[in-house]
Amino acid sequence: MGYKVRFEPSGREIELAPDETILQGAMSVGVHINASCGGSGTCGKCKVKITKGETTVPPMPMLQKWEIEQGYRLACMTKPLSDVVVEIPVESQIDRSVLRRERAGFAKVLSPQDINQLVKGWTIDPTVFKRYLELSPPTKEDNMSDLARIYRSLKQTYGFDRISTDFRAIKKMSQLLRDADWKVTVTMVLTRKGYKLVNIEPGNTSEQNYSIVIDIGTTTIFGQLLNLHECKVFGCPGLDVDGAERYTLAIASDYNPQISYGEDVISRIVYALKPGGLERLREVVVRSINKIIKELLRMANVERRFVSHMVVAGNTTMTQLFLGLNPKYLREDPYVPTANFLPPVRAINAGIELGDHVHIYIFPMVASYIGGDIVSGVLGSGIFQREDLTLFMDIGTNGEIVLGNKDWLMSASCSAGPAFEGGGIKFGMRATRGAIEQVRISPSTYEPMLMTIGRAKAKGICGSGLIYTVAELLETGALDQNGKFKHDLPTNRIRKGDDGYEYVLSWADENALNQDITLTEIDIDNLIRAKGAIYAGCKILLDQADMTFNDLDRVIIAGGFGHYIDLEAAKIIGLLPDIPDKKFMFVGNGSLLGARLLSFSKDLLKEAENIANMMTNIELSNYPRFMDEYVAAMFLPHTDESAFPNVMKILKIEKAA
Repeated sequence: MGYKVRFEPSGREIELAPDETILQGAMSVGVHINASCGGSGTCGKCKVKITKGETTVPPMPMLQKWEIEQGYRLACMTKPLSDVVVEIPVESQIDRSVLRRERAGFAKVLSPQDINQLVKGWTIDPTVFKRYLELSPPTKEDNMSDLARIYRSLKQTYGFDRISTDFRAIKKMSQLLRDADWKVTVTMVLTRKGYKLVNIEPGNTSEQNYSIVIDIGTTTIFGQLLNLHECKVFGCPGLDVDGAERYTLAIASDYNPQISYGEDVISRIVYALKPGGLERLREVVVRSINKIIKELLRMANVERRFVSHMVVAGNTTMTQLFLGLNPKYLREDPYVPTANFLPPVRAINAGIELGDHVHIYIFPMVASYIGGDIVSGVLGSGIFQREDLTLFMDIGTNGEIVLGNKDWLMSASCSAGPAFEGGGIKFGMRATRGAIEQVRISPSTYEPMLMTIGRAKAKGICGSGLIYTVAELLETGALDQNGKFKHDLPTNRIRKGDDGYEYVLSWADENALNQDITLTEIDIDNLIRAKGAIYAGCKILLDQADMTFNDLDRVIIAGGFGHYIDLEAAKIIGLLPDIPDKKFMFVGNGSLLGARLLSFSKDLLKEAENIANMMTNIELSNYPRFMDEYVAAMFLPHTDESAFPNVMKILKIEKAA
């Protein structure tokens, strides 16, 4: 006998067996509850409120006594004892409206001047293309086979030779040719062994040739629909923002539903190792990708059958989970992926709802924590073509960094932790509606001025807001360089709370939570550890090349989070190096940038493989000096003040004032 569980405000219901938890029920019906630890009961993020019915009351040290008395429970540890109604708190509710802001940001990140600094010299020559044929029907005098007739026409009309054919196209060929009066369009793909005919359609559909590119992020999945024919017609003017509208027909996105099983890659790997876990993670991400594809086609009014090509980029864990590859050894020493280079995968075999002729190109991976998204970003940013010494940074749960130029590339992954995405922060949250994203603090009254995403009532603080707040507290003197609050200031915003000293960002009657939103010294310690890991990783790469931050010609910051980082605030806390602003460039979603380029040029497909081959990965855990650099960076901005001369001037001026 099971118990009925209804989740509010969605109204979704499920019947749970007595041994199933509230969190398991929420996952089954697609209701999101924050669960950073993957359901192990250690993060306290999956707090829900039981408004009707009875449940178990297991030991829950992450909750206060009064919370338990008012019906709050940790969903991962709580089981129903009767029919229950579960209220999902606002901080757990997913608001997809913020994704529109992320999508709009793609076209605004790069100016035409910036674009000219990126990839150069590539030609428009898609790997997958269509050709229209008007064949002569067979006669007694010309009685060659249907397939040979197509081969002959392709050679005579377009000069193609060494052609092979997918058996699926052969199966439907004879009848289709006759029904179409011998006027057909063939879809071709260039492989390592030459040209391959993968599809045949009646009539002239050569102008209907589309590609879908997908970035599978840990938090968000983004997709774009590209017009390969229009790119060819218009000459695809590089990455020109105006010209981009000609070939980027639609952009769609959604949160990665795997976040309900763990907010970081490690917790998802752990979940994947449970019975049925890997298949469950694969199913939910495939379902989300299919949903995005459906939306892309609807937005552009394009028929599914005209999609010829698909490109996927993601970090190594997301890629292996998407393909159903066991991720166990990604997190075990010596940290190796199943494969660095994967052959094209037939879309229908991966569960993707596209034509049976469509293959998925998967960006090559370098190591367990340097995946195809980083290779794609390096491709799209053009580092591999230039003499300029460039530092490429993708800042998120893991800080992936690449250093080099056209002659050499080194990479490293820094385990920054989830602080930049709100994890490990008492009132931390992803960058969704209601998240505090900008903060200014008065140096005389210590009162804050807040801006939230969507200008809604505050629900918590996201990564960019966290950086702003700590930088402001440091500048105003409310925080010392060890990350500790000063207790003798004339403000009631700094107080001693349940978790030690804290700063009140928003009073209970001002926000959507109806409780004070605070930033604690524990939160600040988590941020310092995160920024320290990234800075130390960059320092190790530069040391390996016998260089310093001052030797850098450019710093490219990729990723949605990177787009909203305030340079000055990031320098003040020691996340980014104290070098001139003009050296920094934001490229938005670098993963999509490279994937889009690859769809348009078979030459860049080869370059992607070259990039992965030439990149030397540095495993920081094998470098004893990394810990020294990490400890040195556990200070605001750094223990070495000479590395941050401009920041120290600002801080000394503020102190003097």
